[in-house]
Amino acid sequence: LVILTGAGMSSESGIKPFRDSGGLWEEYDVTEVATPGAWAKNRELVLRFYNERRRQLESSNPNEGHIGLAKLEKYFDVHIITQNIDNLHERAGSTKVLHLHGELTKARSTIDRSLIYEIGYKDIKPGDLCKKGSQLRPHIVWFGEEVPMMDEAAGIAGSADIFVVVGSSLNVYPAAGLISYAPAKASLWLIDPKEVVIPINRKVEVIQEKASLGIAILAEKLTKISHSKE
Repeated sequence: LVILTGAGMSSESGIKPFRDSGGLWEEYDVTEVATPGAWAKNRELVLRFYNERRRQLESSNPNEGHIGLAKLEKYFDVHIITQNIDNLHERAGSTKVLHLHGELTKARSTIDRSLIYEIGYKDIKPGDLCKKGSQLRPHIVWFGEEVPMMDEAAGIAGSADIFVVVGSSLNVYPAAGLISYAPAKASLWLIDPKEVVIPINRKVEVIQEKASLGIAILAEKLTKISHSKE
């Protein structure tokens, strides 16, 4: 069971998405806080933006959707590929989580991306350096940067018997293309309260609900299918 989660997965936990109305793009210009150019231009602003996100995450909790996905591990070999930079899947109890776009609770070296540090919910300040002497930056894949975990994610998607998309608009690439890696025999599911344009011509079971309710419905349907095959 492979699950791709997007911003809608965490919105019920109070984590603001970038894209939706009321989201972060209305407060910040993405080019000022989430691109390599922004980092070069104004490091203090970029650090402050992600420090704020980290403080928000510390006071947020996994929602019923996160908890529901963790419970599915009792019945399935669950792999979560998330576009989200929060740690709510892990805090809910999911054990196999791949972060495509980085992790808010980590920092990394500006000159050596293999130097990654666990920082929890602490701020990254100007002057905080890696062991090679360069400024620490958020461990985030910014717009315009390559997605280093993409190959691993494609491999996981390609092993799916069941592939589920939860709370993703499917218009941020390359992540949106992962559904196309699911084998032809895999059943495809989409959970989102909004209409989502699916970028492949295959049958997809749609549950048009928020993540918490949608995952409860999905769990009921999948466990029924699983029991019927036993």
